[in-house]
This record gives sequence, C-alpha cells and structure tokens, in this order.
Amino acid sequence: MPARVRVTPFGNLIAVASRGLLMGNRGCLHDQTGEVVRETASYKGWVTCLLDFNGRKRELRRPGRYTELFFLDEATALAAGHRPCHTCRRHALGRFLDCVAAGIALDRRERPGQLDHRLHAERLNGRAFRGGWPGRLSELPPGTIVTRMGDPSSAYLWVNGSLRRWMPDGYGEPEAGALPADVLVLTPPTVLAALRAGYEPLLHATARVNG
Repeated sequence: MPARVRVTPFGNLIAVASRGLLMGNRGCLHDQTGEVVRETASYKGWVTCLLDFNGRKRELRRPGRYTELFFLDEATALAAGHRPCHTCRRHALGRFLDCVAAGIALDRRERPGQLDHRLHAERLNGRAFRGGWPGRLSELPPGTIVTRMGDPSSAYLWVNGSLRRWMPDGYGEPEAGALPADVLVLTPPTVLAALRAGYEPLLHATARVNG
C-alpha cells in the first residue's frame, strides 16, 4: 500500500503509487515504524529536490530522519509552499531567489533561511494550511494554482490562458466554458511574485498537451 507522502497543491499529504517529478521534505513527519503521522513539523526549510542526484540512494522514512515527500511537478510544490533545494537544485534556487527579490522589490536577494521564514508565514495559519487568497484570474502569471470560488476542494493550474484540473497523475484537459473572473489563489504571495518576475516552474508533461 502506498505511503501518504504525495503532496497536493493544498499542502496536505495523500497516498498514491506514482512519485511525480520531484522529491522534497519538510522535516520528520513519520514515526518509528515509518508511518506518516503528521503533515507539518517545526522545521521551516521546505524544499524540492531532484529524484536522482549524483547516484545517491536513500532508505525511505528512516527513524528520526526527514520524511521523503513527492510532488507531481514544481507548480504543485510551489503552491504547497516548497522552494528549490540549495544542494541538488542550486541553479533553480538562485533563479528563484533573484525572481523573489525582483518581484517584491528587495534591494538584494534573500538568503534561503530568510525566504523559508517568509514562506512559512504564508503557507500556514498556526498548524493549518491557508485556504488561499482572493485573486483575479486574468492578472495571474502562468504556473499559478488556484481553486474556483464555488469548488474549494479542486485545484487548477493556470497555464496558456486555460485552467487544467490538478490530479495526482497529471493535469486534465483545458476546462471548457467561460473562465471565472475571481478565484482563490493557492500559490503563496511570495511565490506568485517570483512567477510574475519570470520564474518558470518545472511542469508535468500533461500541462503542455493541447486540449
């Protein structure tokens, strides 16, 4: 039976067989038996990592070590409040930090630890994940993940002028019908600023399939 280690755009964890394009962590979320028993920890350095880096091998969910999490793609990870890893995704992190600095008009790029504190305040309200921020769909950059006002349980990727429903194994066809004017934005404000400044997240192949 799959472990509950796949991250949704809402930030919560589900159990599905496929791993997706990226790995990551947010601290130790499992007990001594390897069962995932929580969705957050006090650790603030929520990152995304490559599935394969320098031939390294890991024993999953070792007692007392961080819990390996998996993401459909980077748009999903960013919506959940994760940022690129300093070790295996150094170039992506540098680009992300530059885009954050440009997007929120900082004098210089932040250190990763400073960014982690900023994102931690945005992704959680106490121990609960935030439900999103009101936004105008036409003003959002590609790579943003949103929910419809009347359907808060489903997430959609905004890309190429269309909404595609998020699913654990990929994105659906472009949604038919009129687009909503107003949505709830799952992607945190700092990440949204980076996307507006030109950061291009790694997207699952289904996001690029024409409907």
